Amino acid sequence: MIRSTLLALVASALVTSSISAQDLVLRNANVIDVVDGTVTANATVVVRGGSIASVDANGGDGPTGVRVVDLAGRYLAPGLMDAHVHVGSAADARRALLSGVTTMRSMGASHYADVGMRELQRAGHVETPEYLAAGYHIRPQMAEEFFQDHPELGGLDGGGVTGNSAVRSVAQALVSQGVDFVKTNATERAGLPNTDPRKQLFDEVEIGVMVEEAGRAGIGVSAHAHGDAGGRAAVTAGVRSIEHGTYLSETTLRMMVDRGTYLVPTIAIVRDLTIAGGDYDNAVLNIRGRHMLPRVQQMAGLAHELGVRIVAATDTGYGPNSTTTLAHELLELVEIGMSPHEALQAATTTAAELFGMNDRVGRLEPGYEADLIVLERNPLDDIGVVQDVLMVVSDGAVIVQRGDWPGRPVS
Repeated sequence: MIRSTLLALVASALVTSSISAQDLVLRNANVIDVVDGTVTANATVVVRGGSIASVDANGGDGPTGVRVVDLAGRYLAPGLMDAHVHVGSAADARRALLSGVTTMRSMGASHYADVGMRELQRAGHVETPEYLAAGYHIRPQMAEEFFQDHPELGGLDGGGVTGNSAVRSVAQALVSQGVDFVKTNATERAGLPNTDPRKQLFDEVEIGVMVEEAGRAGIGVSAHAHGDAGGRAAVTAGVRSIEHGTYLSETTLRMMVDRGTYLVPTIAIVRDLTIAGGDYDNAVLNIRGRHMLPRVQQMAGLAHELGVRIVAATDTGYGPNSTTTLAHELLELVEIGMSPHEALQAATTTAAELFGMNDRVGRLEPGYEADLIVLERNPLDDIGVVQDVLMVVSDGAVIVQRGDWPGRPVS
């Protein structure tokens, strides 16, 4: 009942004319293969029914009677995937889409707004990236809105979500609303001035209960963890990814390699703590950020050296005052030692693996969804070009085409 009511309310407020895929021919494209890091020059890519129909390395004309865009040697890559956002509105989600993000994983939204947005996007009613929704994140003190949605669990308000029974009840409530994964806070947050990001909130057994309940629904658990003790408990319990990981030790990172646990370091948002404006603008957080930034950089660099699978994410809301985009995280990943190719994979193929979607998104190959971006230069040489996306195609629909290059419609 809660979910259906939510969908009706969101739909009545945000529904627009349906966004439909179109048949499309992209000619003279330098096509980037994010798997092996090669570029096929002057290729022709044909899009039909929202999917990539063919990639012609010989540069054929493609079918007639459909929209044709001459990329004139510009670079064509898969759409980007942001593995950690807090976006609960269509306007903010569209900002992400316009930056080149065609898939995103929502890490917390009140009243299951992300579940509702996911359904609206799937139905073609809103122009947003594809959503993976978590609903609420499990912490000892759940958000007030959670108990409004689940009054039957009101006895757990006031910090009562501790112990196996309480944790299980909350995890079951989340799963009942159709979330795509369960998110938990294994440690306190860094983005609040009165919290200690190293402080452990749940032990291995409690997180194991979350993993068990999520597993019954065929989904995984992602754990917010800055401190090493909380992070190690989450890894041992079997979570699929660690978010942030600022103070993780080499021992914990090696455990992540052995267990196949992904790392989502969100370095760029820690940098945001250190500068004016953006998502955070607070003196205490500025001081904290200046200490945390070199630590998370060092941790992520070591993780990369050890072979931990790293996924790109922003931890932003893509709001009107946000100053961080996924491109900034890719720049940070190159700064800690990843190659531009590896950084691009962190936002495409590796992210798709974490999401369990690697059979349909994250690559520019026939049969994959037509989520595409056009760039002026080769991101395998300079990842910074991803800051300036010239064209975005989502599920076969051209969302935006910027600039004065040939093939751009004249308004």
